[in-house]
Amino acid sequence: MPLDPYPSGDAMLVAGSLHVAQFYIPTNASLQERRPRTLKHGDTFGLFDHNGDAIGAAGSPEGLYHLDTRHLSFLQLSIDGARPMLLSSTLSDDNSALTCDLTNPDLSDHDGNLRMERDLIHIRRTRFLWNGTCYERLVVHSFDESPRRLRIDISFAADFADLFEVRGATRARRGTLENTIVSSDAVALSYMGLDNVLRTTQLSFHPTPDNLTENCASFELTLDPMSLQRLTVEIRCISLPEASAGRTTFLSALRRSRRELQHMARREASIATSNESFNELVRRSVSDLRMLLTNTPHGPYPYAGIPWFSTAFGRDAIITALQTLWLDPQIARGVLQYLAAWQATSIDASSDAEPGKILHETRHGEMARLGEVPFGLYYGSVDATPLYVVLAGAYLQRTGDIETIRALWPKIRAALDWIHTYGDRDGDLFVEYGRQSPEGLINQGWKDSRDSVFHADGRLAPGPIALVEVQAYTYGAWQAGAAICAAFGDTAGAAAYAARAEALRDAFDARFYDEGLGTYAMALDGDKELCRVRSSNAGHTLFTGIARPERAESVVAKLMDSTAFCGWGVRTVSSDAARFNPMSYHNGSVWPHDNALIAAGMARYGHHAEAIRIFEGLFSASNYIDQRRLPELFCGFPRQRSQGPTFYPVACSPQAWAAAAPLLLLQACLGLDFDPTEPAITFDTPTLPSFLDEVLLSDLTAGDGSVDVAVRRLGKRVVVDVVERRGSARILTRA
Repeated sequence: MPLDPYPSGDAMLVAGSLHVAQFYIPTNASLQERRPRTLKHGDTFGLFDHNGDAIGAAGSPEGLYHLDTRHLSFLQLSIDGARPMLLSSTLSDDNSALTCDLTNPDLSDHDGNLRMERDLIHIRRTRFLWNGTCYERLVVHSFDESPRRLRIDISFAADFADLFEVRGATRARRGTLENTIVSSDAVALSYMGLDNVLRTTQLSFHPTPDNLTENCASFELTLDPMSLQRLTVEIRCISLPEASAGRTTFLSALRRSRRELQHMARREASIATSNESFNELVRRSVSDLRMLLTNTPHGPYPYAGIPWFSTAFGRDAIITALQTLWLDPQIARGVLQYLAAWQATSIDASSDAEPGKILHETRHGEMARLGEVPFGLYYGSVDATPLYVVLAGAYLQRTGDIETIRALWPKIRAALDWIHTYGDRDGDLFVEYGRQSPEGLINQGWKDSRDSVFHADGRLAPGPIALVEVQAYTYGAWQAGAAICAAFGDTAGAAAYAARAEALRDAFDARFYDEGLGTYAMALDGDKELCRVRSSNAGHTLFTGIARPERAESVVAKLMDSTAFCGWGVRTVSSDAARFNPMSYHNGSVWPHDNALIAAGMARYGHHAEAIRIFEGLFSASNYIDQRRLPELFCGFPRQRSQGPTFYPVACSPQAWAAAAPLLLLQACLGLDFDPTEPAITFDTPTLPSFLDEVLLSDLTAGDGSVDVAVRRLGKRVVVDVVERRGSARILTRA
């Protein structure tokens, strides 16, 4: 997972130096209190309250961000000096626009006499993001019986805080706020950073305001009965010397935004089911993924999540691509090509880089550019590299696109070489991690909190650490390397990589399986002492197939007992673990993506009933969540009758791999697989959860063909019917 925003501990990041607990950020505001409305396009995102304002208290992340800098920290609409009352606030189903319906409150004069009753003026705010600009249209509509004069004020401010400052980091020095430039219809707020980058927020208004200052635009409106007036605002984020797109009108930008979403939709398979609540969950998941996808020169790339992780993360994007590979293989292709372009080629201790290693994260803000945080280009994840190879093999199997894989082969081979050399630093076949720089992440698996790897007695594990799931990914990487070599006709290379996979599997089972736990232990520490803790990590051994078949039943049983499965999903650690805390980031919480991978692994080993229990738990949780949007994580308290899950205070939402979780869960239950050489689409022992009687999948592709398929419950059986076939793709069903 991306850098833990709130790991346990007592220290803070101060002027780029670390003390005690890494990157600890004090928490004084919960995202759950306000549940902000989120918009994103490219490298720009916004968090707004339900009124469409950004007036959060200290610690609030509300505002408009571009390239990891908050370009607008305050935005408030008022009518005759008063805040409008909220009628409704909705994101469109495709996340393309935020619409806020407001009305006037009771308005009094200076003597306290009522001069305008409430609910006479309706204000509709429509807002979206496009190419670094926030576009907003206000429609002010009078339903009064008499003419009305009123004033609309739009107040604004920009603090140009780095994202890490918003998250709580304290800096010894900052750059300089430049003089504000005010013209008749525009204001330019600017900041010269210590990195010598000029960042500007340009606000343009139409029609020309009656009064415009450096922090407020005022419009004096005269409205006849039943009449309306329109105002538009453009908030443009400029970061020189970044290339800046030209100005575009509200309607033109809106049309282009919708065309881009339609283009994404055309390349995806689509899902419709007999359960409208699940359909809403799927629509929200797919829409969130489209919003988080960012077009790069290398193809579409899913940014990890909003607000803290709206940038390229290696691990997150790879797992998201694996979860959505059946639905939209172009995401995987974009991820593979992007990460290949940024693969490390040399040793750099400050960024934890080594030749062949895959990127952990990249940041573009002032603090990253100055090295105050190490994440400008940072390689401190141990699992992104083997997962990259796993994705490459899965992409080839799904699409048959051997030319793309052939072009990427030098990068794939470099990743495999990293596993064998730098990853397995002591030659014991296991891949370990240990940071090169004191400012790097202490823990470099997806559970990267400082206290997420520990022993049964609660002692933190010393490094270098070999995580259980990383060995599973490495096994998958060796297998993928063998499959790719076989596709190239390289029998010797295929045999060599396959042999490494089997050698690792034998060593792994001998060293990691613990009879007392009845499952695979969490990790080996730097002293080769086993961390005998039951964790969700062990479920990932099922996902890649490293678990011995004779171990699978016990592994599944331990994941589904009452200490691990809380009713909503599998906890990150069992409730009898020494450091268990259901409110922690990694030591007892429930993560949708983690559960989706576990369920897919269970289905792989034939444990369909348990996979369906996980699917049903997460679906039930979504029924209690605003917009049916599965968050990054939620708390691991036991499920209570007629109550929803307990939310984690600063969970990102949307989060790419959480949004993709229902899609992988559906694939796992249906046993959906692809053979592009036949071409054929296989349903292996398809099952349906209790809340679904029918699933219609449209535009499933295999080779040069596509099919529409209906999967239906028929008594105690599940049957697969071809609705329409285009091309030569066949459907195979295995009972």
